[in-house]
Amino acid sequence: MTVLDMLAVSAPTRLDPIELFLDADIVVQLVIVGLILASIWTWTIIIGFSMRMGRTRRNCDAFEEDFWTHEDVDSVLDARRRKDNPSARVAAAGIAEFRRSHKAGLKDPVAARSRVAQALEGQVAHEADRQADRLNFLATTGSVAPFVGLFGTVWGIMNSFFQIGMQQNSSLAVVAPGIAEALFATAIGLFAAIPAVIAYNRLSNTVNGFEARLHRFADRVHAQISREMEV
Repeated sequence: MTVLDMLAVSAPTRLDPIELFLDADIVVQLVIVGLILASIWTWTIIIGFSMRMGRTRRNCDAFEEDFWTHEDVDSVLDARRRKDNPSARVAAAGIAEFRRSHKAGLKDPVAARSRVAQALEGQVAHEADRQADRLNFLATTGSVAPFVGLFGTVWGIMNSFFQIGMQQNSSLAVVAPGIAEALFATAIGLFAAIPAVIAYNRLSNTVNGFEARLHRFADRVHAQISREMEV
């Protein structure tokens, strides 16, 4: 039996990711471990963000209902600002600016309305940035992970060619295992990148929708404060 026949007999009959990882070069192994960790963190962000956004929406619904139905606005704000409630912080920013202007005397109602609008818009932008902050990792993973996997693949193929030179044998049976190990890094890179890209686009759209909701609420608050200035 020749060496090639022995390799053919000992060749695996199915794809074994664990065996590919264990047989890979140390550099390829480090690349794969890094990509797996990035994938785990990606799914942690996806699940955590979805749960937090659902909780935030419920808190905002409850606050806005209380805000428009209760006459004692201060008590509603004090109760809600202790929680993670973007709507409460938006309303508090506009009311605080209104009270500062009212305390100084409404010499220029138009300028006071403009300052209230700026305070509301600034707080809305801040709340949207807070919600989208952790999504940056998803964007980075989605764009970088394929290239990191490709680096592992290139390194593994270079190592396979080095083995060809060492063994002085260019047979496919000699180089195929090394190439398979190298390509495994690319597969892991895509495994990390594809969910990250899909989740980033989906969750970014969710943040945009939530920001639009806060803008609508801020407009209603601004209209209410404008009516108070006319009294």
